[in-house]
Amino acid sequence: MRSLPARRTAAVTLAAAASVVALAGPAFAHVTVNPGSAEQGGYTAVDFRVPNENDAAGTVKLEVNLPLDHPLASVRTQPLPGWTSTVEKAKLDKPIKVHGNDVNEAVAKITWTADAGVKVAPGQFQEFRVSLGPLPTDADSLVFKALQTYDNGDVVRWIDEAKDGQPEPAKPAPVLKLTKATSADGHGVTASATPSAAADGHGTGHGDAAKNDAASDAKASDSTARVLGVVGIVVGVIGTAVGVLGLRRRNGGSAS
Repeated sequence: MRSLPARRTAAVTLAAAASVVALAGPAFAHVTVNPGSAEQGGYTAVDFRVPNENDAAGTVKLEVNLPLDHPLASVRTQPLPGWTSTVEKAKLDKPIKVHGNDVNEAVAKITWTADAGVKVAPGQFQEFRVSLGPLPTDADSLVFKALQTYDNGDVVRWIDEAKDGQPEPAKPAPVLKLTKATSADGHGVTASATPSAAADGHGTGHGDAAKNDAASDAKASDSTARVLGVVGIVVGVIGTAVGVLGLRRRNGGSAS
């Protein structure tokens, strides 16, 4: 019969393993913008990556709010089969200059709605692609607050902003980091990340798509490495527990 200390050891071990998995899981379930960075002043194309977190419902709508404190004059969505996108504009309190012209309104929100019978099912994710620009030169990041709606009526609000020196919030808003421009095209903005971003007539067709793809691949590899690391920790903890229990059994058998 297993001794009380042995049972306690097993319980503590399993609890520790479960906590490691629980802590690792949420890091991969956030709504994010990919790639996570772009050059100031340029045009780029990004994907809003939406994982389905609900085991009993599917995602049927995504709303992304664009920052009007740093308005974006050119915003275009890429067609996505099974989804309908709508763009809402807002009047700006103060016009912005884009290529020498006054721009009095900017996109405030993009909404993607699933067609009948379409959804992001449990265990799946969907990417919603948008071209943006010109990106501001007086900011180091753009925050895109998002709402994710499930077919059971649940709405998850990805709107919390991270604060320096504080833990990441439970429902962080997607953030696009902005870096200093390293190159410029003839319009004084960085080259477009993809041909679709250049289609608005301001970007160029010779963008650095390869660089962005490489960044996305690197991020995916990092996520995979973290998953494998967590699995290794869990396996190691369970293996240690099994060894301890086996040793206790042998010692108990020798004493009898």
